[in-house]
Amino acid sequence: MNKIIDTLNTQKAAIYIRVSTHHQIDKDSLPLQREDLINYAKYALNIDNYEIFEDAGYSAKNTERPSYQYMMSKLRTGEFSHLLVWKIDRISRNLLDFATMYEELKTLGVTFVSKNEQFDTSSAIGEAMLKIILVFAELERNMTSERVSAVMLSRATNGQWNGGRVPYGYNYDKSTKQFSIHPIEGNHIKKLYDLYLETQSMLAVAKYFNEHGIKTKTGNNWSPTTIGKILASRFYLGEYQYNLHKDGIGGAGVASLKPEDEWITVKDHHPAIIEIEQWDKCAEIRAYNHRRSNAPKRYKRKNTHIFAGLIICGKCGSTYQATIDRARTGGYRPSIYLCSRRKQYSDCQNKYMSDITLGPFILNYISNIIKANANMGKTTTPDMFKKKLLRGDVFKDVKDIAPSGLNEMYNMIVSKKFNSDPFTSTVHRDESQPDFASERELLISEKRKYLRALDRLKTLYLYNDNAMAEKDYIIENKNILDNLKRVDERLEEIEKNSSQNFTITDSEFIEKASYFIISQELSNQRYINFNSLIQHIDTNVLKNFIQSVIKKIVVLDGRITSIQFKNGIEHDFLY
Repeated sequence: MNKIIDTLNTQKAAIYIRVSTHHQIDKDSLPLQREDLINYAKYALNIDNYEIFEDAGYSAKNTERPSYQYMMSKLRTGEFSHLLVWKIDRISRNLLDFATMYEELKTLGVTFVSKNEQFDTSSAIGEAMLKIILVFAELERNMTSERVSAVMLSRATNGQWNGGRVPYGYNYDKSTKQFSIHPIEGNHIKKLYDLYLETQSMLAVAKYFNEHGIKTKTGNNWSPTTIGKILASRFYLGEYQYNLHKDGIGGAGVASLKPEDEWITVKDHHPAIIEIEQWDKCAEIRAYNHRRSNAPKRYKRKNTHIFAGLIICGKCGSTYQATIDRARTGGYRPSIYLCSRRKQYSDCQNKYMSDITLGPFILNYISNIIKANANMGKTTTPDMFKKKLLRGDVFKDVKDIAPSGLNEMYNMIVSKKFNSDPFTSTVHRDESQPDFASERELLISEKRKYLRALDRLKTLYLYNDNAMAEKDYIIENKNILDNLKRVDERLEEIEKNSSQNFTITDSEFIEKASYFIISQELSNQRYINFNSLIQHIDTNVLKNFIQSVIKKIVVLDGRITSIQFKNGIEHDFLY
């Protein structure tokens, strides 16, 4: 009992030190803070037991700092009685972040001490001083931000470039602070605009540039998005524009525009590459294409791409994208699958695949596995098992199956390890996967914290005598909502990953596939006629069955070269 009381009465300090730039690190700011705070803990607070947490090169504008986060997680365990910092701005420059942290410290019974401001929150006067200092620190930060913005706007108005990536097609001389046309890239820009007028397609322009080995300024391939940004930029008319976008990201990941009367436009700022007439024609085409793509679509029956998400290119490793092929007799429209890299960059020449090629191969191979599994006897050899799997005209060009995957499935079926399901393993917890329970618990706690902060912020804005400015409220409200979104996304990711740590049971497999197998007698028919089957069965049922059994299909030059099943077994086909 005495030991427990001694433990509870033991004081231990968490010492937090931070500098935001490597320049400060080099000037021994961290060692200075460390030594000063250790002495203060020992001689002013009579605390000899302490732990130091350091964040070097991190800003205090938010709490996304590794040592800070680690310290807070340890504080929540009740290990520390005090949190000691050199100055208050070492731990936070954001009023709301600090207020949230301080509320949590009070809940945990942890005393906050700032050495340089000479106060600790164990007294009422210390807590009051803390709040006053925070308000003025936040005010100073906002005023500094406004001064910087004013300077940048003044520079732009005077035609001075505020930095950033030099646009494609131009050089920038730092000594003269002037732009000049890049002799090669400038011609590429002219070609880009000419091609767009001719094809009226950003994708076609990107494909042309990639096929002709023309790279972006960063050495990457071109995409329709990159082409679109160049077509929309008035920089190529010789104009310099600044202050166009609001802070943060708007809908669809695009920065929203400010009102035009806030824009700064300097004409004849640098040599133009494109004439205004050509630029305007391209703008009209872009606007027309945009309206057409956003126009209400007539209802069409949604096509089910049975093998979507499963096919991998055997040449470049990219995924295959699905689209609809022409209608066949009876109205059936199969899906065709094309390498996404070939579609965008044209530097991969792997052939497309169709349901008409994939379906017969995949379904008959699965059917052969089901029948081989059901009829496996003690005298069945691996070679006999292979012959059973390759039974049927659809496999006539396959010379062999690679021994590793074949033998793995053979041994599992022979040992009855997978009972009636040779494709997926029985349910089990994969011990090699991370345990997300503790992280999930911390995230839920963090979410509650942000929800409380949201309520407190609203109360402060609406009812406090010294109500905060609307602008400050909007900024802090957005910060909290962004943090809530981040936490929710991580929780969703954990749920998804947790569910993936469990493989499908035999009963689940049977539940998913029974209607398909029973109705079509997959296990009894000698050959599955895919073209006939597809017109008499719900394609969603077929897709769910395929997706529950197969993880990946690799294709090369119009042939299936590999199938990986959900249990990890992979069969490689040799032609």
